[in-house]
Amino acid sequence: MTTFLQLHLLTAYPASNLNRDDTGRPKTVEFGGVQRLRVSSQSLKRAWRSSSVFRDKLAGRVGDRTQRVGLKVQDYLLLKGMNAEDALGTARKIAALFGKLVESTDKNPSFIKQLAFISPDEWVRAMALADRALAGEKIEPDVSDVLNRVDGAADIGMFGRMLADDPAFNRDAAVQVAHAMTTHGTITEDDYYVAVDDLKDSTDRDDAGTSFIGVQEFGSGLFYIYICIDTNLLTANLGGDKVLAGDAAAALIECAATVAPSGKQTSFASRARASYAMIERGAQQPRTLASAFLKAVGKREADGDLLQASHDRLQTLCANLDTAYGPCADDRRVMYVNDGTVVGSLGDILQFATESIS
Repeated sequence: MTTFLQLHLLTAYPASNLNRDDTGRPKTVEFGGVQRLRVSSQSLKRAWRSSSVFRDKLAGRVGDRTQRVGLKVQDYLLLKGMNAEDALGTARKIAALFGKLVESTDKNPSFIKQLAFISPDEWVRAMALADRALAGEKIEPDVSDVLNRVDGAADIGMFGRMLADDPAFNRDAAVQVAHAMTTHGTITEDDYYVAVDDLKDSTDRDDAGTSFIGVQEFGSGLFYIYICIDTNLLTANLGGDKVLAGDAAAALIECAATVAPSGKQTSFASRARASYAMIERGAQQPRTLASAFLKAVGKREADGDLLQASHDRLQTLCANLDTAYGPCADDRRVMYVNDGTVVGSLGDILQFATESIS
């Protein structure tokens, strides 16, 4: 029987542009007939897995998502004294195990065409092939020489990977992340700004004034974030290592609660931590609680406290779904921080997650 961990977060971001569209404006979504600010799941996952929190907690157990596997092998071969032509040829043979190669005439001929997730163990195997080539062996590598079906790469175990040419080495994602959206209606605003050359002569009228004028868009709001973890699949993807699966889940949850997307942070410093987190465990079919906000939270709800109103909406919908469908989880833990109110802690949430997998 599959056990799911579901995480529901409320995080308030002040003026920010966490995730931009192709025009530079904050991403949005219409939900319940009202425009909301949105942060894509891709943006969230990238911010989390590249954060120092994630990397420190899972040091040595995190893969790399790259087109440059061949370049890394090529540089290693050149450093060890192989001639440039042979180094490139060997690197292309090894890189081809991870995906289709770019054309040999490309400016980066050791690259593959797509990004591939590569685990630490697969890097070791790739470099072992390079060492065999350095020893004078003519290598004709097979995918089974390098690629793994399971290993200790926590992020690959969580987020999966697709190798179109070798689907036997694909991994289904054990973690599903919804696009974050605000619980209330929002608008995007324009920040008109100017820049002045420090070396301008303020006494020269012809040289007075600004040097640059620009506009950047921003918004603000309270975001609902939903994550679902299939703990059985996560453990299976990690070769049955329940300790690593628990560490991975805890690292992901800590990142989700504490790590902000990097978009425009130097301009807005919009770093925030979750004010509310509820984690649930059970074999019941997962469900988001986003419909709690199908009707946008109003400005006067809960005396204008968006966080309290959103918290109340989530708690009410959760209880109502339990009444209608039967318990939607076997157990839950909650953390809530609002003004003078503190219920639970992040430590409680993380302990619950690791104990749910061990």
